[in-house]
Amino acid sequence: MEGAATGKMGSLLDGYLASLQFEQNLSKNTVKAYGQDLDEYQRWAQREGIDPLSPGRRGARVYLAYLDQAGYDRKTVNRRLSALKGFFGWASSRGFVGTDPVSALHGPKSEKHLPKVIPRAEMEKLLQVHSLRAQEAATAKERAKELRDQAVLELLYATGARIQEASTLTLGNVDLAGRQVRLFGKGSKERIVPIHELSAASLKRYLQDGRAALAGPRSEDWVFLSARGNRYSEDAIRLMFKDTLIQAGLAARYTPHDMRHTFATDVLTGGADLRSVQEMLGHASLSTTQIYTHLTPERLQRAHHQAHPRG
Repeated sequence: MEGAATGKMGSLLDGYLASLQFEQNLSKNTVKAYGQDLDEYQRWAQREGIDPLSPGRRGARVYLAYLDQAGYDRKTVNRRLSALKGFFGWASSRGFVGTDPVSALHGPKSEKHLPKVIPRAEMEKLLQVHSLRAQEAATAKERAKELRDQAVLELLYATGARIQEASTLTLGNVDLAGRQVRLFGKGSKERIVPIHELSAASLKRYLQDGRAALAGPRSEDWVFLSARGNRYSEDAIRLMFKDTLIQAGLAARYTPHDMRHTFATDVLTGGADLRSVQEMLGHASLSTTQIYTHLTPERLQRAHHQAHPRG
């Protein structure tokens, strides 16, 4: 019985993870993390002699208690609970399991962490690396790679795009004349985001003078291509970003996602309204965007001074 349940769980997991990747358009790293969390849950259920597909509410609470007693931090506990909720919600909606044992469970309250922002001077250093290296490149292909990386970084900072959105950007979704790009975020949610002149110019240089040197038979219409002519993957962009930090002499603590945080903070500081920033970031809820107001006290003070009748 237990082995049969495990086999069925494994088959359902494959279906669920495929739906996350191909229907909800989540990144490979996110799908992999969900899979690891659900594998851990299944192993725990086996050790405890519990059917992983029918733990009941009591079994689900015991699992949460186990995570707490094992010393996992609140973020990890909530992530694993989120993975379980997603899986059982998907399985119950399709009739694969009779009841959803975790929908009513609540994890521990998470600590609030402010997003990490790259200071203006450091951002300037970061955005100079590939421009300089493109000028010094010895071959057309090396120059193409530098133009590509410059365009990627400029796009991330200009739009607040996630790296998955940059990686999967296609030629048909770039409008250089209108200075805007169409991005597809979580759940394939579409949004159009303007790009400033420097980003548009960088993208134009890459498309006109670089992309052809990287293109191959499997390039399709991806904007950003690898050295072998494939889509420039999220992992490759992360590695490029890490190398760029080193070349710029900056701290390795930054990530490509910090470009997104910096974009949001900088446009808010520059006077953009919260709703517009929400739309540009592709946030479903305004509350998600509001965290950036904690990073822009000067802007809030200025707005308060201008708007309040007593100045």
